Amino acid sequence: MIDPDWLAALLRDEDLPETFGAEIERLHAPLAARIAAVAMGPAFVVGICGSQGSGKSTAALVLGRLLAERGLTVAILSLDDLYLSLADREVLARDIHPLLRTRGVPGTHDVGLGLAVLDGLSGAGTTALPRFDKATDTRAPAATWSTVRGPVDIVLFEGWCVGARPELPHALKVAVNALEREKDPDGAWRAQVNAALAGPYRALFARIDLLIQFIAPDFEAVLAWRQEQERKLRGRLAAAEAGAARTMDDAQVAVFVQHYERLTRHISREMPARADVVIRLDSQRRSSNI
Repeated sequence: MIDPDWLAALLRDEDLPETFGAEIERLHAPLAARIAAVAMGPAFVVGICGSQGSGKSTAALVLGRLLAERGLTVAILSLDDLYLSLADREVLARDIHPLLRTRGVPGTHDVGLGLAVLDGLSGAGTTALPRFDKATDTRAPAATWSTVRGPVDIVLFEGWCVGARPELPHALKVAVNALEREKDPDGAWRAQVNAALAGPYRALFARIDLLIQFIAPDFEAVLAWRQEQERKLRGRLAAAEAGAARTMDDAQVAVFVQHYERLTRHISREMPARADVVIRLDSQRRSSNI
């Protein structure tokens, strides 16, 4: 049983609704206990994979706090913070394929930086954790990155395709949506993404010691969750008069998520058989017990 005062402080600090406390008690606390029981440091890497809107980032924050309460040192690394800058992606778009201008898919991250961070967290000394500024579409200045003194006990490595494996070549031949049919008719972009998974990302994801997967009930739920996120962002920016025009409407989000549909569907089919923990979600993001 989690101390109620501690739980109330956690919910307040992470800006979570009071109703989320039951989910922490039911899901996150047992999951933290399981991680603590098997973690063999230094820098035991827990991969947290989940589609957009599935709650993986929140899970990493909550698990980090729960594990710290157990006396463990924890670092959180998000795959999103390894994005290449817009300028770098524009080079990829020009030289390889125009769809690589959009951040998110394998091939649009700095894998070398991710490996260097994991190396740093496993050794003595201070490691800076990168931070990507989505508002400016580039990496935040290094002077603003948070630092962690190593070696840490546990690294929580979260991202929508963390731990993903490439598809079989024949699976790439058929487009899964309008974006692929219209913008990638010859399959060159999807082949490039697949090659990245088979190449550089393989070394990065090989660092994972325990793999947790959050699974959406279907891709329609993923779209609905992502649209919900964007509506909330529009509301916050409009209230703050801080550039809501940079956000997307529902139709634009529907096009945007098509960049991730193929791999999201592939992960939901392929990963459960090898993930250490599989957490299935319903359309309301309520999770199964672990």
